Formats: sequence, structure tokens, C-alpha cells
Amino acid sequence: MPVITSRNHPLVKQLIKLEGSSQYRGKTGLTLLDGIHLIQIYCSVLGNPENLIVSQSYMENTGNEHFLTILCGHTPPKISVVSDALFRAISPVKTPTGILALITIPPLQKETGRGREVFSVMLEAIQDPGNLGSILRSAAAANVRDIYLSQHCADAWSPKTLRAAMGAHFFLRIHVNCDLLQISRDFPGTVIATSIQAAKNLFDISLAGPVAFLFGNEGAGLSKELIQTARENIVIPMPGKTESLNAAAAAAICFFEKVRQDRDSALTNIGTK
Repeated sequence: MPVITSRNHPLVKQLIKLEGSSQYRGKTGLTLLDGIHLIQIYCSVLGNPENLIVSQSYMENTGNEHFLTILCGHTPPKISVVSDALFRAISPVKTPTGILALITIPPLQKETGRGREVFSVMLEAIQDPGNLGSILRSAAAANVRDIYLSQHCADAWSPKTLRAAMGAHFFLRIHVNCDLLQISRDFPGTVIATSIQAAKNLFDISLAGPVAFLFGNEGAGLSKELIQTARENIVIPMPGKTESLNAAAAAAICFFEKVRQDRDSALTNIGTK
């Protein structure tokens, strides 16, 4: 298999642009997955990627070549081999794993009925890709279905966000550039804003039925306009001496309080039958 060694190769130019430009990702509808874990999850959920890009040393490892055969099955995707030095230039991480996947950003699948309204999250101007990815990871674990991102959020499909989310993207419906004010007003359930100035406690309100949590910018929090669309405005109790929580930590606490309440409600219903 030929080895790509030139930085001027069209594929290499494309990969460098995809790694560094959200505008280019949006224009092409493509992005990059770094590392075998993300690629495995993608393949298990959505099938083969557009192209696998591997370093020369990765491909020369007999075990890796055999693994790729198992991963991709009988109809492998296109595999492009690049020199180790060039792979380091392409990779979005400082210590490359030796394998990348070029994928098409999955389109939103239409859903029938009201299932998508059961558990949703709205994010306003979350700036840090790591925070956004961590929120997505917790959301997928808690069985959130729909994520709505405002304008000026970090790019949901950047390599950094994808790494932080650890495959969560492929189990969520991610809506970008949303009008959160309208979505919040139209949500057919309880919209809950999180704010350190709120009087109500997360653990003292009911999270039964369809719920949508609102989370705001790491520094500024939620806008007043968006808070006003919420039915509930809550705070997470913090008996310690810190003034606030990381956005991703706050989101995870809220998500799993919803999980806990739903579980307890289900157990109660079983016990009364």
C-alpha cells in the first residue's frame, strides 16, 4: 500500500483543514475521529467511516492490520497510509494513536411521536470543547435524547469535543445554532434553569415527566431572557466553600437526579401493583 509523504497531498490538506476549522467542517459535513475507541463506537452504531487514515508504523504492525480487518468486516473502508512524521502533523493530539477516521457528520434522524420530548438539554454559549464533550457524555449516559446548542457554543463536532464525549455523539440528537428562547417556550414539559442565584433546591423539586435542563456559559451563566422561559429555577446545594461548579459537573448532577427520581418512581409503581 503506497505511503503518503507530502504535506501537499489533497487528503492531507483536507485533514488539516478539518482539524482546525469549524467553518470547513460545517461546509463539508465531515469531521475526524481520533483513536480506536471512538472509531469502534462509530462503526458499531453507524457502520464504516469514509476513510481510515493510519500511520506507516501503525500499518506495519501485523496485529493492527488484523485488528482493522476485524473492525471493518468484509467490506473495509478506504485506508490511507501516511508517514509517521506527517501523521503527527495531521493528528489533533500531541501523542497520536496512529489511527484517524474521516467521517460524515450524521444527519438528524426524524422521530415520530413525542419520545424525543421526554428528556432534553439546552446549552447556551458553552465555550469550552472539553466541557461540551463532558456534558454530552453525561447526557448520553443518563438517556437524554435531544441536545440543543445555541449560537456561539463550541463546535459539537470538533475533534476536541468528540474526544471529550467518548462516543456520546452517536447516541444523541444534536441540534446546532438553535433559537433556545423559542425551543424553551415550546417545550411540552418542565423547563428547568440552573442558577446560583436561585432559591429552589434541585433535590426538592419533582423531575417527573418530560424535562429540559438549561445550562449557560461557563462565566456568565444563563441569559435573563432564557431564565424567564423556565418553569423552575434551581440551584445545586453546595455545603462546601466553593461558590460554583464546573458546567459539566453541574449538568451531570442534574441529569442523574432525574435518573434517580425516575427509578424511584418506577419502583414505587411496581410496588403498588
